Amino acid sequence: MGPIGKLKLGQNPMATATIAAVVILMNFIVIASAADVPKLEIFPSQKVQRKAVGQAMILTCRPNVPSPNLVADLQWKDNMNNTILPKPTGRNPPMFTEYMTGTESLALIINHLSVEMEGKYYCTASYATNEILETSVTVKTYVGITWTNAPENQNPILGEDYVVRCEVKADPNPTIDWLRDGDQIRTGEKYVVETNGLLIRNVQESDDGIYTCRAAVLETGELVERTIRVEVYSRPAITYLPTTLEATEGKPFSANCTATGKPVPEIFWIKDATQQNVATADRFQVNPLTGVLNINSVTQDDYGTYTCIAKNDAGVVDQKTKLNVLITPSIHFLYNVTGDSQKEIALTCRAKGRPAPEITFSRWGSDDEYAAGVQVDDERITLEQHFDEEKGESSGTLRIARAQRSDDGLYQCKARNTGGTAYATGHITVQFPPDFSHMKDLPPVFSWEERKVNLTCLAMSIPNATIEWRWNGKPLKDLNDKNLQIVGTGPRSDLIVHPVARQYYSVYKCVATNILGTSQIDIQLKEARVPEPVPAAEPKQLTATSITFDIRSPPVEFGMPITAFTVQYKEAINPDWSTAMNRSWSPDSPYIVEGLKPQTMYHFRFAARNQVGLGMWGVNTQQSTPKRSAPEEPKPLHSPVQNDIEEPVVVSPYSDHFELRWSVPADNGEPIDFYQVKYCPGVKMAGTWHELENQCQSVEVADSTSYEMSRLAGNTYYRIELRAHNIIGFSSPASVIMKTTRGIDVIQMAERQVLSSASIVGIAVGGVLLLLFIVDLLCCVTINMGVMASMCRRTKRSPSEIDEEAKLGRDEKQPLQTPTESIKQNSTVEFDGKFVHSRSGEIIGKNSAV
Repeated sequence: MGPIGKLKLGQNPMATATIAAVVILMNFIVIASAADVPKLEIFPSQKVQRKAVGQAMILTCRPNVPSPNLVADLQWKDNMNNTILPKPTGRNPPMFTEYMTGTESLALIINHLSVEMEGKYYCTASYATNEILETSVTVKTYVGITWTNAPENQNPILGEDYVVRCEVKADPNPTIDWLRDGDQIRTGEKYVVETNGLLIRNVQESDDGIYTCRAAVLETGELVERTIRVEVYSRPAITYLPTTLEATEGKPFSANCTATGKPVPEIFWIKDATQQNVATADRFQVNPLTGVLNINSVTQDDYGTYTCIAKNDAGVVDQKTKLNVLITPSIHFLYNVTGDSQKEIALTCRAKGRPAPEITFSRWGSDDEYAAGVQVDDERITLEQHFDEEKGESSGTLRIARAQRSDDGLYQCKARNTGGTAYATGHITVQFPPDFSHMKDLPPVFSWEERKVNLTCLAMSIPNATIEWRWNGKPLKDLNDKNLQIVGTGPRSDLIVHPVARQYYSVYKCVATNILGTSQIDIQLKEARVPEPVPAAEPKQLTATSITFDIRSPPVEFGMPITAFTVQYKEAINPDWSTAMNRSWSPDSPYIVEGLKPQTMYHFRFAARNQVGLGMWGVNTQQSTPKRSAPEEPKPLHSPVQNDIEEPVVVSPYSDHFELRWSVPADNGEPIDFYQVKYCPGVKMAGTWHELENQCQSVEVADSTSYEMSRLAGNTYYRIELRAHNIIGFSSPASVIMKTTRGIDVIQMAERQVLSSASIVGIAVGGVLLLLFIVDLLCCVTINMGVMASMCRRTKRSPSEIDEEAKLGRDEKQPLQTPTESIKQNSTVEFDGKFVHSRSGEIIGKNSAV
């Protein structure tokens, strides 16, 4: 072999590089040729697909060929080598194929994977009519973690051992561990981790909580947690039930059986004699939560032994009690009685019960009972009582001698023993002859202008009376007068009179009769007239624009009162009353005529009105209004409290302010333009008021009838003067003494020492200069600029530099001058108690420390 053949590759770098290039080129050729080989690809690309039983899965087969349009007969075959068909319309088989939209891929869809579906699946196709393409994927199944006995809510019993159940199955088998509050539970004295759950020894209420059962399959990496809420229950215990109970026959009854436990126990009552749950019986109601037993009406058959049972999910407990039944009184005899006045009447009541009940009486609506024997306050009335203990019967008789109309009414019989009280009501009717005493003081009946009128006659009597009407001594029923109509014959009767002539204005007699007697009453029908003229009307108060009159009423008939007073008024220069002004008042109102002209003479005339109409005009008088003047004195709207010997005082509910209110006075011809309020603090010494004049305040109030005085001193007297003003002048003052309340104690804060303005300005200027110095020093050190830097450079200048500066002239090297305007500009220095503030502008002085 020649020298070249003997040369090793490692000894010839050129040859090595050549061989490497050849290898890389060959790989590219192989890859390129492989890319051109037609084939099928399955996604996901793993050859073995591991899925849990019951899950859904999809496998996609896609051709990887140079010419996809030459692919035909693309299909999937199952683990039995059967072709999987596409999904039929309207059906959803467990396994089917379908083309993916927008791709050339064929999907195999399994809705619910089962163990039988495990195996190898093939995807096949033909390419270019003569080449068969095929690929496969293996599907492996496993059983996922399934909870078989792991309730999410479990309830152990207090004081007992309990296994928190958590049973699970999986293939491969899972491992189980437990957690509480995120911490793993290990076997110890309290807990034992078992195959079927977690054992808790001696369960306590502190074991309440959330436990986590965690199952893991290491081969598949599956990890599932189960949250279990553990709530500790306790067995029921009866805490209250008397050994004996006592009920009253015919009365409602209630008994209580209370029990504790968790959850709250349900309570039952059982009657031992019949073993019946009384909740299902008539007349019985049981509240299963509170244990309350209610009997609507106890009978003798309810006697016996009862068992109270308390039951919950933790257990059952019972306890017995005995029910005794008492017999309450029952009234079996009480009849209404009727008797004549001035004769004896007896009301008897009989009752049964054990023990024999005591019987008493009382008037209906009164709690006062009649005592046995003769009554102290009315010797006419006697209560007789009789008892028969052997038979359990008793009776009571209420005797009334010389009965009166006031004895008529309802009486209540009460039969009482230790078992209770029975009630019954009877009526005593006292018969009496007709009586018209209730009509003695009635006014006459009036009519006018032939108006029909109703005369009513009502007779009080027992039995009811029969009524007859008479006129001029003759029975009306015999007259057959169409203007006199009788409605009713007793005990009420109405006579309708149509007074078409004066003869009907007369006296009519009503006669009432029953078996005990007769009574009669006269009813007068009068013709009503308008009131008499007003006898007098005197001016009581004059202003420039109003007059208040004092009107004397004319005499009136009983039953025809005055309903209004009317005035007509006109200026004296006006002779025509038809153009006069009118005003009416009710009889109980002030008689004020307003809107008059000042310094004007007026004529007035007055009349009274009743139901008939307006009477004649009377007291034609004239009165002149005074000239325009200052307003009348305003009236403060405050109720004083008489706590001062000399004069009343108004007390303000506040210590620092008071709202003064007043009514609008008469303006006396000129409108009021404002009110003047003056108030001064003061004191009384030796009965004399002393005002502090230097503290008086005066304000003018327009368009208001109130003013709030503020910034007042607490526990202080103030004299307030209120005057009204118009263009003519002030009214006389209305005076009010007002006292403020004490209010709360005010804590006086010690005044802090405040620096003078000169000191503040000095501190401010010094601080600014110090700040400028520090800034200049920093500029000199860091960037070699500033005043200090220029001074340092000046000390190091050469003579030539000094000469050059001299040539520039002295004016350019003068220090920078402040403009004259800035020197004259005002500035303000303010101190707010914490900081000094300086600003340009006018010196105001607000908050200034100067």
